[in-house]
Amino acid sequence: MSAALSASLQQQSGLEQERRLFLGAIVHDLRTPLFSLRGYLEGMETGVADTPEKRAHYIAVAKEKANALERLIADLFDYTRLEYLDLVPTREPLDLGALLRHIAEGMRPQAEAKAVELALDGPSAPTVINGDAHLLTRAVENLLDNALRHTPAGGEIRLGWRREARRAVFSVADTGPGIAPKDVPHLFTALYRGESSRNRRTGGAGLGLTIAQRILTAHGGDLSAENQPTGGARFTGSIAHTREGTGSVDRGTVASRAADEPPSG
Repeated sequence: MSAALSASLQQQSGLEQERRLFLGAIVHDLRTPLFSLRGYLEGMETGVADTPEKRAHYIAVAKEKANALERLIADLFDYTRLEYLDLVPTREPLDLGALLRHIAEGMRPQAEAKAVELALDGPSAPTVINGDAHLLTRAVENLLDNALRHTPAGGEIRLGWRREARRAVFSVADTGPGIAPKDVPHLFTALYRGESSRNRRTGGAGLGLTIAQRILTAHGGDLSAENQPTGGARFTGSIAHTREGTGSVDRGTVASRAADEPPSG
C-alpha cells in the first residue's frame, strides 16, 4: 500500500508539473502575437504609419497576428476537448475519398498562393469508413497546413489514399526539407517544436499534429511520420473502414456535411 501511495503521489506530481509547463507555454504563445498586434495598432494610432503604404502594411500585419491568435485558440479548444473531455467521435458512413477531395479543394487557394501544387492520388471507387466528418476534416487540414508551411514555392504536396484489408490509409507527402531525425520521435508531443522542422516562426501552438493524431486514435486508427527516400516528409494516417468495405454513401452528402461545419482555425 505504501509503494502504491508513493507511486500515486509521484504520478500526481508529474501531472502537475506537466500542467504548469503546458500553461506556461500557452501563455507565451498567446502573448507573442498579442504584443505584436498591440504594437502595430499603437503605431497606427500614434501616426507612425504616416503614409498609405505604411498603413496598408500595418493593417496587413495586424490581420496576420489576429489570424494567428484565432488559430491558437482553435487549437487549444480542440486539444482540450480531445485530451481532457474524452471526446467520442460521431460514427457515420463516409466516403474517405470524397471527404479528402473536398478538403483539398478548400486548401487549394492557399497552395496556389504559395505556388505549391496540391495533387490527389486515390481510387475512384468509394472507400467507406465510419467516422466523424468534422473531426477528420480538422485532422487532414492540420496535416495539409503543416505541409504548406514547410514546402517551398514550386514544390508539391500529394494527398493520397488507399484501401487495405482492414483499414483505409491516407497520406500527406511534401517536397519540403523533411524532418530532422532527432525531432521524429517527438512530433506528436503537445507543444513540441523542432529547431528546423517546427518552430514559432511558422506559427501555431505546436498542437496541430498532436490534435491530428488524437483524432485518428479516437477513430481507432493511428498517425505516423517519416522522411521520404526522395526527400520531404510523409504523414500516414489509418482508420478502420466498414466491415463490408463498401456501402451506399452519397459523395454529395460527404461534401455537404463538411461544408456545413464551421471553419476550423
